[in-house]
Amino acid sequence: MAERKRDAEFVEYVSARSAWLRKTAYLLCGDWHRADDLVQTSITKLYVNWGRAGGVENVDGYARTVLVNTFLAEQRAPWVRRVLLRSSDSEDAARLPDLDASLDLREALAALPPRQRATVVLRYFCDLTVEQTAAALDCSTGNVKSQTSRGIDALRRLLGAHPAPATEGMPT
Repeated sequence: MAERKRDAEFVEYVSARSAWLRKTAYLLCGDWHRADDLVQTSITKLYVNWGRAGGVENVDGYARTVLVNTFLAEQRAPWVRRVLLRSSDSEDAARLPDLDASLDLREALAALPPRQRATVVLRYFCDLTVEQTAAALDCSTGNVKSQTSRGIDALRRLLGAHPAPATEGMPT
């Protein structure tokens, strides 16, 4: 009986949060199909540890940590086999209408190294604090700050953005 309740809670959670997990995974890896694979692997890991996850205060944070760690572990693998079963133009079913700026940002985000990308996604898409991001990535707050700074600088360079003009002497 307890196992049915646990399974029902898990199904309810995954049903409610799968779209959010998928979008977060997409921002990490830049490919909808790979994002689906990351989410599936993360959901499997989450199910195995649902007893522990159900007892934490922030289940979303736990699930996000599992997703990011799964992504980073895949990036660290010495050899990753990727098979493309489609042409790059056939993403019509998975892709929602995007603006040019959104596509440019996604392309620039994909060009970042995995740790910088994960840090930027957690800080700005998931809206985590420096401390929460450090906990999710199991690193220091200084590391989060430096990775975020480098990631933002790289995004600015890739997108051709210019720094905002100095507002010295201007009232705030």
